[in-house]
Amino acid sequence: MNAVWLVGAGPGAPEHLTYAARQALEQADVVIHDTLVDPRVLALVRPGAQVYSVQGLSQAQINDLLVEHYRQNRQVVRLKSGDPFIFGKATQELAALAAAHCRYHVIPGVSTATGAATLAGIPLTDKEWGRSIGIVTAHAPEHLNWAAIAGLDTVVCLMGGGQLDAIQAQLLHHGKSPDTPAAIIHSAGQIGQMVWTGTLGELAQQPAQPPSVVIVGPGAAQQKLGQSRLPLAGKNILVTRAADSGSELADRLQRWGAQVVNLPTLVVTPPPDWTPLDQALHQLATFDWLILTSANAVDFFLARLWEQGYDWRALAHLKIAVVGEKTAIYLHSKGLRADVVPKEFVADALLDEFPKDCTGMCVLFPRVASGGRQVLSEGLQARGAHVTEVAAYETICPRDIPPYIYDYLRQGHIHVLTFTSSKTVAHFCQLLEQAAPDTWRTWVAHSLIASIGPQTSRTCERYFQRVDIQAQEYTLDGLIQAIVNYYQGNS
Repeated sequence: MNAVWLVGAGPGAPEHLTYAARQALEQADVVIHDTLVDPRVLALVRPGAQVYSVQGLSQAQINDLLVEHYRQNRQVVRLKSGDPFIFGKATQELAALAAAHCRYHVIPGVSTATGAATLAGIPLTDKEWGRSIGIVTAHAPEHLNWAAIAGLDTVVCLMGGGQLDAIQAQLLHHGKSPDTPAAIIHSAGQIGQMVWTGTLGELAQQPAQPPSVVIVGPGAAQQKLGQSRLPLAGKNILVTRAADSGSELADRLQRWGAQVVNLPTLVVTPPPDWTPLDQALHQLATFDWLILTSANAVDFFLARLWEQGYDWRALAHLKIAVVGEKTAIYLHSKGLRADVVPKEFVADALLDEFPKDCTGMCVLFPRVASGGRQVLSEGLQARGAHVTEVAAYETICPRDIPPYIYDYLRQGHIHVLTFTSSKTVAHFCQLLEQAAPDTWRTWVAHSLIASIGPQTSRTCERYFQRVDIQAQEYTLDGLIQAIVNYYQGNS
């Protein structure tokens, strides 16, 4: 059943979406969005869906667009900043949909009025000083009842960045003290959020920066108390990862308070030729060991095993070695147990788990097609083992970077760039080089370079001539702890 869904996008980042809003976006055939919606929210839209901005369209044109796509039997999401029913012109769109006999449903969102204040650390109410709030739109300040507004404890002006003179003049004229605390929140909840705090008397001296939320009331003086005390609060961290996959690192960084930007730098694909792996699978009985160094290796190897007509029983005689506890856990989720997991999560450490004399040992090593470091294979061969390396998957560079990430980098909004493999480093630089060969190095000059381990650090040194942060334990948690330690040591 198709319908039009009016969806509140909340104030900025995707983590402020409701569960229902995220579901609607993932299922939509068409998304028609406000210009102020965070581009990271739009990145959640499924591939193949049509995405339109309403910038430059009249309300009548927006209404017609909604009805047109509904009549084409599509699931339509009308994505609005904040909450659809707070200065979102939702009533005009609902009236047009009702007149056209369209099915529709409204999904609420966190209002920018309250969300911006909370994200800036500004409480709007208090039993002692904040018993009333007024929320107004500053689009047409001449139409507001400023005498009534000035009598409220706290006033929140949406879209107030371009009306600072009028807001200040009207509130002072109607009795607000020039010493009343005030705040301006620019780009609330988004990468690049900025907060100014001062007094009503200083408000008009601030530069106009639409889109901004203006707050006048005692809570603006409480910002220091209301701000997050999570270790990475206020830090914008770029996570390089595989495309079309969730990001465990991003999720963990958010729990530490960071704002995260996900950048796909790896596209995982089947290998160019399945033949070597298929031949190895048909000769499994001749191998003693199976080495798996990543979740990708696990996925592609087991999927091909099944496709070739085998199942887990074909692996019963093999001992399995993995690199990293994470890979071991992932393997276990597939119903298999690793026999060897090194204490350090690098291939070099896995070599130490094998005997000094491996004469006669036959090892199957499914890995990425483009190869990589040979230390493990060469080390085992030097001990007498026969190692069969076969391509199980490939990782290639995406064609481009989403434009909004270029903007974040160019504007200096990214505090930390994280890299969890040498390929993420190389592909990141390749993508920037093809887009902005003359300027990209200046874009990243003020971002910290954070690496998960020594090999990745060496690649960072080659491309950036520096590494600012390196994990002591070569895991995601180790990388996060290194970033936290850096900021706590430089606070």
